[in-house]
Amino acid sequence: MVQKYKKYIELVHKAFDVHNASRRLKRSILISVDLLILPFCLWAAFAIRFNNVQPDVQNFFWIILAAPVITIPVFYTFGLYSSLLRYMGIQVAWAIVKGMAISTLVLSALVLYTQTIGFPRSVFIMYFSFGILLVGASRVLMRAYLMSVIQMNKNKQAVIIYGAGSAGVQLATALVNANDSKVVAFIDDDRFIQGNLIHGVKVYKREKLQELIDRYNVKQILLAMPSVRKSKRRVLLQSLEDYPVHVRTVPGMEDLVSGKASVEEIQDVDVLDLLGRDAIPPNESLLKACVENKAVMVTGAGGSIGSELCRQIVKLNPASLVLLEQSEFALYNIEKELNNQLKKYNLSVEIIPVLGSVQNKFRLSQSIKACKVNTIYHAAAYKHVPLVEYNIIEGVRNNIFGTSFAAEAAIENGVDTFVLISTDKAVRPTNLMGATKRFAELILQAYSKKENIKTRFCMVRFGNVLGSSGSVVPLFREQILSGGPVTVTHPDIIRYFMTIPEAAQLVIQASSLGEGGDVFVLDMGEPVKILDLAIRMVRLMGLEVSDGNGTTGDIDITFSGLRPGEKLYEELLIGDNVVKTSHKRIQRAEEACESAERIQIFLSQLDKACSQYNCELIISLMKEVINEYTPSSSIKDTLWFNSELNRSVQDNTKNDKVVKLKPGS
Repeated sequence: MVQKYKKYIELVHKAFDVHNASRRLKRSILISVDLLILPFCLWAAFAIRFNNVQPDVQNFFWIILAAPVITIPVFYTFGLYSSLLRYMGIQVAWAIVKGMAISTLVLSALVLYTQTIGFPRSVFIMYFSFGILLVGASRVLMRAYLMSVIQMNKNKQAVIIYGAGSAGVQLATALVNANDSKVVAFIDDDRFIQGNLIHGVKVYKREKLQELIDRYNVKQILLAMPSVRKSKRRVLLQSLEDYPVHVRTVPGMEDLVSGKASVEEIQDVDVLDLLGRDAIPPNESLLKACVENKAVMVTGAGGSIGSELCRQIVKLNPASLVLLEQSEFALYNIEKELNNQLKKYNLSVEIIPVLGSVQNKFRLSQSIKACKVNTIYHAAAYKHVPLVEYNIIEGVRNNIFGTSFAAEAAIENGVDTFVLISTDKAVRPTNLMGATKRFAELILQAYSKKENIKTRFCMVRFGNVLGSSGSVVPLFREQILSGGPVTVTHPDIIRYFMTIPEAAQLVIQASSLGEGGDVFVLDMGEPVKILDLAIRMVRLMGLEVSDGNGTTGDIDITFSGLRPGEKLYEELLIGDNVVKTSHKRIQRAEEACESAERIQIFLSQLDKACSQYNCELIISLMKEVINEYTPSSSIKDTLWFNSELNRSVQDNTKNDKVVKLKPGS
């Protein structure tokens, strides 16, 4: 029966195809409707006044004819015929009220001017009321008809909005005119609004979700809860994983308030929502201690961590911010972004872009001296584990000697604070990248023990940051969108995760806590099993993980094996001796260190080994200085495998030996 009537409705729609009509035709239709409504309003007013369905209006007929002649031009002036029906809002209702008020006043003036005898004054009051009611109702009915045509002409996907608060209402309003989606239900945990209607759509409790998905063939749930705590958001997302739907979300409250995004910008669930750790408000005094009114330098300013440090630092009112970066393109991008940020928030900070490498000590020292730098955040490093394994010399030169040169330049120029951005891979390293970062920590610990130096050195050690270059999360998302497979290195591999903004904020606060030679460890929360993360990302995109035989599921997960130097799990502490600080998520690790003399001997030997391209000697030296370093694979350096180069190195260095020194000697 429903299908039968639906066919008739479709025939009517085709006969009166208002949706596809021209703007001129639509305007003509609206005017024609008003030409009928306005005289009817006056006639109805007379009928009620005289209590007669056939009132004697022979003496007042000219007023009935004059009503549309006067009112329609007034409506036109107020833009009533220029407004798009599908976007009709309160401004249209206000235009109708003003138009009817002016029309009523003009008609009243005409009656007084012509001294029409026997004209009842109450007719104009009823005419004004009927006009507002019927003209407004005509717009509402035509809009409803137009929206039904749009709905029928487009094969829209049914979606459910989870969250019937202000964000959910705004999202539903935006989706009314969407080309590909229609809201069929709201879900909300607040029992006081369950059962209510929003834009004609009912609010249900969570227990009805599966029933609604089946009834409307829902493929997508939109999470409209930007202000909910992350821990609660994580629990909610875990409960939605069991449903065969693609879960998407509106931007977070921070982005909505700052204007970076709007409610209508629906996006895939952020992996941070899966981790679900609530942020702790920063300590303002710790944030500003090493930055406010000071000249600050960030090395590696164009990298993922360095650039976020710059974004946070400019908000803390430094006197100047020096951006040291060896990539011209990266330096251009971050300088442009920071200058735009300064204009947007009306900040007064001198941005000084310096193109250069931390391997150039003279360039470093001159930059620090010229800019009178007070604080240095040393983020410049090669940090991709496999790439450093394949490029041993450059990894050592950049991560170890770059840190040494930067620290020496800081001491020479009287820098107050020097902060090294370290990594959890420096703890009991199995790869060269981690070993170089541990060596960099030892360098700063040794330099901090020197006498008569002004510079206060500290290191901040943390794990993986979400969204950094090489992060596994965007890779997984890309693989899922392309149909898989999703590649995980090992089924048991686990990692710590933190967002870039949170890591940068904690680094800046930790720099204020250092006393000299401190190794700070950031609280990374609970470690995450990468396989579980991949499975959850697949499910929240409305897909199922394949069983491996191709019989069920959508996305395969394959295991590629651990990469050179990669560990199953990472650690943040070498020993168990850790001390709490005044910040809840920053701890101080008490760890053994080396003397400055011993470090200088190793640096000299390491420099010679790098100059000779002797990878074997480099690895031997690294093992000697870092007792915990146990390479998980043989040498992978691409150039080292060149047999001619290898033989040449062996011939030139056959008498070179590693100088073994006792710790502290």
